[in-house]
Amino acid sequence: MPVDMELHVTASLLRQGRSLDQLSTGLTLLGVLFGLAQLLMTSIIPLCLILSTGLIILGLLQKYWALRVAFDADLFALVARNAEPLPERTRSLDLALQNLGLQSATRAGRPWAERQRGALKLLRKQAILLAAQVLLTLAALLASPWLPFAG
Repeated sequence: MPVDMELHVTASLLRQGRSLDQLSTGLTLLGVLFGLAQLLMTSIIPLCLILSTGLIILGLLQKYWALRVAFDADLFALVARNAEPLPERTRSLDLALQNLGLQSATRAGRPWAERQRGALKLLRKQAILLAAQVLLTLAALLASPWLPFAG
C-alpha cells in the first residue's frame, strides 16, 4: 500500500476517536450527576461516591488522550494531502513540531510506520479508558440505592 494511502487510512481511523470521546463525555457528565445526587441524599453511600469520582477521573484522562488522537489525526491528514515529496513533508512536519516544542530533535526523521503505530497506540489508550468508564458506570448502577436488589 502506498504511504500516502496509509496516511489517509490512519487519519480516518484516528478520527473515530471523536466518537469515543463523545461517549466518554456523556459518561463523565453522568458521573458528575451521580456524584451530586449522592451529596444531596440524606445518607451518602461511600462506594457510590467513589465510583462517581472514578468516572470523572477516567473521563478527564480520556479527554487528554482524545485531544492527542485528534491532533495526530489532523497531522496525518495534512501530510497525506500535501503534494510535496514525502521526505520533504516529513522534514517540514518535524521542524514545525520541534519549533513548537512538541517533539525533540532526536525523534525527527522517524519512519511513518513507527509514527502510525504510536498514533494508533494513543487511540487504544483512549478506548481502554472508555471501556473502564463503561465498567464503572455499570458498577455504579448496580450499587445504586434506588435499585430494589441493591444494598
